[in-house]
Amino acid sequence: MALLQAWREAAYSTEVTPQESKKFWDYYFQLEKGIYEQLLEKPDDMVTGTVKELAEKYNVDLMIMVGFLDGINDSLKEPNPIDEMEEDTQVNLGFDPEKLYWHMVEAKADWLYELPQWDTLLTEERRKELYKDQKNSGTVRKEKKVGRNDPCPCGSGKKYKKCCGRNA
Repeated sequence: MALLQAWREAAYSTEVTPQESKKFWDYYFQLEKGIYEQLLEKPDDMVTGTVKELAEKYNVDLMIMVGFLDGINDSLKEPNPIDEMEEDTQVNLGFDPEKLYWHMVEAKADWLYELPQWDTLLTEERRKELYKDQKNSGTVRKEKKVGRNDPCPCGSGKKYKKCCGRNA
């Protein structure tokens, strides 16, 4: 069985109590934060290795590293083959800082996007822009509806009801 499938079965199991699930995720988020602190300290270092080597490097369980790789994959410059990943699969952690920050905001992971290491990677203004862009990306805006007696949007000068709205 691929590692990703095993991770997802363990992490999203419906056979555990809510308390057990909360305990698991609190533990995972604590380890994830530690990995990100190290990774963001040296953003120019291209971190590569097998899944097992990276788990050892960051001193975490193999399944925790698989979960981390699953979470960061959309923010990498070159995504890893996470669906077929095994212990000896070669992976990289070369991330795009703006994408990573945006995805952290999307995940509502304030313990990650508020890390002090971001100060050296992105300016405060840029972080505010990315935060605002991400928050606005989920906002649905309805266009103003054309009323029967409004001028027709086609530019004919006629009322909408006498022009394009005639057959509507």
